[in-house]
Amino acid sequence: MADGGEGDAVTREAWRLETLREYRLMDTAPEAAFDRVTKLVADLFDAPIALVTLVDDCRQWFKSAHGLTVSETPRDISFCQYVIADDAPLVVTDTAADPRFVDNPLVTGEPYIRFYAGVPLRAYNGMVLGTLCVIDRKVRATLDLREMERLEDFAAIIMAEADLRRIVVERDDARRTLERALDFSGIASWRYDARADAVTWRGAVAELWGADYASALTNREGVFARIHAEDRARVEVAINEAVASGTSYSVEHRIDHPERGVRWLGIRGDWDVRDDDAILTGVCIDITEQKSRQENATLLMRELHHRMRNLFATVGAIISLSRHAARDVDDYVERINSRLDALNRAQNVLLGANFMTGSMHALLREVEASFPRIRWSGPDLLLPENALVAMALLFNELATNAVKHGALTGADGRVDVNWSQDPEGSDPRLFHLTWAESGGALTVAEPERTSFGTLLMERSVKNNLGGTIERDWKPDGLVVDITLPARWREA
Repeated sequence: MADGGEGDAVTREAWRLETLREYRLMDTAPEAAFDRVTKLVADLFDAPIALVTLVDDCRQWFKSAHGLTVSETPRDISFCQYVIADDAPLVVTDTAADPRFVDNPLVTGEPYIRFYAGVPLRAYNGMVLGTLCVIDRKVRATLDLREMERLEDFAAIIMAEADLRRIVVERDDARRTLERALDFSGIASWRYDARADAVTWRGAVAELWGADYASALTNREGVFARIHAEDRARVEVAINEAVASGTSYSVEHRIDHPERGVRWLGIRGDWDVRDDDAILTGVCIDITEQKSRQENATLLMRELHHRMRNLFATVGAIISLSRHAARDVDDYVERINSRLDALNRAQNVLLGANFMTGSMHALLREVEASFPRIRWSGPDLLLPENALVAMALLFNELATNAVKHGALTGADGRVDVNWSQDPEGSDPRLFHLTWAESGGALTVAEPERTSFGTLLMERSVKNNLGGTIERDWKPDGLVVDITLPARWREA
């Protein structure tokens, strides 16, 4: 049994290290996407140090280190080794009172760790590659459940970024493999005699160039006539240089295929010298799909990076704005957690779609899951990212207020959310939404002062969505009417 257990541990560690190599993150340069997370975590937990660590067989290396100048430490003195060994979070409130760490050089010397909290960075296959951890030089209380959840949420953001990069690498590897495979299929070979200005063909020429190639592509002029007009000058320069210098010929260009329309071809050629004749010979393959994938991958990367920048900006704004309205630290943490929950609802909807738009129905289902007594009806609309995030924050403020002061204070209270859009062609075309509370345990009255949550709602509606918001504190419950420009199409 013991031997079997040790063998399993060795196998699992080998699997973990192989997974770590798949991500190709070890010993890479610092990156803003990871550094933003460690800074946000340090700010959120009011800690001097926050780290993204990766652990190989002999060391822990820091992909991002906020508040620490060293780049790595030996594995055998690391705190993170325990997270990996136990496959679970680790919180040490006082290292001086923990026999595992009391004599650790990271405790007795720089950075003088007294408090540590780390959560696993879990790969797609369940392997723990390292940790996201916060460190303090003084003793602290343990983290509560919500704080651990927040730390794990940030760890998930880190792994989402890492997985994106891993997928891109895998896609690039797959593309190179495909290119090698195409060298052995769907290939047309050609032979150009510059002295006689004659081109001869073999192989899949009809597929790549058109069925009329035997008569249309017999010389240089005929070939150039089929090359896309915007690419001809560039191709002519390349082939003239090859002819003049005797060097190899390599170019990618579009053609106007008579049956298939515009296609991309990759052309490769070299000189075949026999006696006094110099002949340029080569092959060509269709790379249209490859070009399309490259364009789509570029667009996807741009969109994902845009979303990551927006996400970090929104999180930073939530942390900053919540600080000004908070009564104390506990209230500050509660406000941040609530608004981060709202942001997470919006991200769940976007991740379940196409990253750029999200369903109104999907968003309300997320809201209903957190606030079960909210009922809703209206056409399903596709909202762009900024509008979806604004709506998520708006619903969160309304629902949170209803739980604290409105209809959801009592067991019989409820909220009805209804919306509609004016028909297309209406001028102006408007979107109308009503939030109606009823049956609460408390008598509703207009507050004496404008709360920060109210200001946040007005900002979301007026500034982010370009609409208006009106509130009516009826005795039975708050009624909110929102009017926005109807810019969204139905799903």
